[in-house]
Amino acid sequence: MTFIESKMANALVVVDVQNAFIAGDAAVPDHIQLQGAIETLLANARAAEVPVIFVQNDGSPGAPDEPETDGWQLFFPVKAGEHVVRKAVDDGFDGTELEHVLTACGVGSLAICGMQSEMCLAATARTAMQKGFSVILAHDAHATYDVPEGPGGSEPVPARMAARTAEWSLGDEIILVGTATDISFQAVNLAC
Repeated sequence: MTFIESKMANALVVVDVQNAFIAGDAAVPDHIQLQGAIETLLANARAAEVPVIFVQNDGSPGAPDEPETDGWQLFFPVKAGEHVVRKAVDDGFDGTELEHVLTACGVGSLAICGMQSEMCLAATARTAMQKGFSVILAHDAHATYDVPEGPGGSEPVPARMAARTAEWSLGDEIILVGTATDISFQAVNLAC
C-alpha cells in the first residue's frame, strides 16, 4: 500500500452513493461524515473541471437499490457534462462503459470514493489498477456496514474495521491518503 505517493487525480469516480446506503435508517455508519468527504471531493473535482463519473448499482427486484426506486437514486445531483455508469455487479468496469469514458477523457489517475468498501468500491478499484490506472483512495471517503457474526461463532466486525481491511486488501498499488482534502485534481482534457 502506498501512502501519499501522488495525490493528483485526473478524474473522480463515485461508486454506489445512492439513497439506500447513505441516507435514512439503513445508511452506513458514519454516513454524515462520509457525505462531507464526498462533497469535498465533488467540489474540488468540479472546480478543477475533471471528469466526474457516478457508478450506480442496479439492484435485484426487492433490493434497497432496485432500479427506479427512491433507494436507487443517486444521493448527490449529477451536473451537466458528468457521467452516470450503471452496473449490475460489484465491479464498475464489468459490462459498462466506465473504461471507455476514462480512456476517452485521457485519465491516467483517478480518485475513487463511495461504498461498499469491501465490495463494489474494492472491486472497481482493483480492476482500475489492473487496467493501468493509478487509483487514489481517501480513508474518509468510503464506507460499509458492520459485518455480522459469522459461522462458528466468529466475532462481528465493526464497519470501520471492515473498511480499513478493504483498504489493506487492495495491496501496494493503491495510493491511500488520510482525508478527501489530501487529494488534488488536474484536468488533462477539458473537452471531456
